[in-house]
Amino acid sequence: MAHFIKSELTALGAEIELRELGKQEGTDVDLPPIVLGRYGNDPKKRNILVYGHYDVQPALVEDGWDTEPFQLVEKDGKLIGRGSTDDKGPVMGWINSIQAHQRAGIELPVNLVMCFEGMEEYGSDGLDDLIRAEKDKFFKGVDATCICDNYWLGTSHPVLTYGIRGCSYYSVTVSGPSADLHSGIFGGMVSEPLIDLTHILSKLVSPQGNILIPGIMDMVVPLTPEEEKLYDDIKYSMDDLYAATGSKTNLFDTEKESLMARWRYPTLSLHGVEGAFSAPGAKTVIPAKVSGKFSIRTVPNITPRELDECVSKYVNKVWKDLGSKNKMEIKLMHDGMWWLSSPNHWNFEAAKKATKAVWKVDPDFTREGGSIPVTLTFEEELKKNVLLLPMGRGDDGAHSINEKLDLINYINGVKTLSAYLHYAAVQPMAAA
Repeated sequence: MAHFIKSELTALGAEIELRELGKQEGTDVDLPPIVLGRYGNDPKKRNILVYGHYDVQPALVEDGWDTEPFQLVEKDGKLIGRGSTDDKGPVMGWINSIQAHQRAGIELPVNLVMCFEGMEEYGSDGLDDLIRAEKDKFFKGVDATCICDNYWLGTSHPVLTYGIRGCSYYSVTVSGPSADLHSGIFGGMVSEPLIDLTHILSKLVSPQGNILIPGIMDMVVPLTPEEEKLYDDIKYSMDDLYAATGSKTNLFDTEKESLMARWRYPTLSLHGVEGAFSAPGAKTVIPAKVSGKFSIRTVPNITPRELDECVSKYVNKVWKDLGSKNKMEIKLMHDGMWWLSSPNHWNFEAAKKATKAVWKVDPDFTREGGSIPVTLTFEEELKKNVLLLPMGRGDDGAHSINEKLDLINYINGVKTLSAYLHYAAVQPMAAA
């Protein structure tokens, strides 16, 4: 994918470098390179940095896909395939924007600075260090950043995003016997790691979504009346949630409660168990070692290290109270900080005008429940505003089966990205 992006952009006249990052920590595996590019070097123009990622989540047909996930299919006005909306479609959108300008004989109104990575779905390994190292070199002179790696809130109204939750991802590993055992022979004679693990996981979060780890909710910034009013005009209905999930399994009955749970409160989700039997059939095995994976989406003012302390202290207490003879280890796999900005900036005003020009409506200003760790890094290191300008819809199914991007969103998305560059080129920087 990195070489594909390089070839596409090089053919358009961009200056492209594949920056190697070395090995993934603890392995002999090469990290995928970061694609750094520049299109235009006019000192009279503003420098707009655009970011995206070319890696995707795993996908198999047997997960429940209707089509081969890594073969893009156009059906019923939708582009279906892994990465269509997250984030290969938007990355292609920036390339299409340059192509469209060239074919129309229109000069790009800004110098486009590009950063496309291949490890976003695994915590952006190596990217933060590169940004810090290059902030006064490759990224010097950047005036604003635009990230196209999130989604509309619903399915019918465009949005601009000024805040995202962070994410801390953990594993809990329980080990006992030296090898898998026959349950008919050893069941009832040994302490089973999977039973211990499910006990721990059941103590982390309630079926109603309440985090059971003490101290986490105490760190959350209290809701003010002023903030609460921001939710009143958001164009979102419970039907949008039903359409996006394909069910009515909502925890809350109102739009405001649902959005607050998604945007401004932390959540804890269980993701799976490694090492346990999961294939079809009936295998009567006692697994010797199992690892449960869970993540916590963080919000202001939860800090990663304080969160780690809360999680470790609580899980170790649950383990001690259990009194098992097995061994347990709680481990942080990766984390990313939350980000919260202000939409009162010329960068957002440019995106607002672009959205209005293409979609004929003013966008909603929203926060996002997902995590894009590099957002905060760009803002802190470059000292410039960061904007999230989504292309896809809330029902695109990113990370899920049958991921899609509506064709109209792709086409109008490229138009919006292009229009944004034109408005960003001339928007007064002092504008609120």
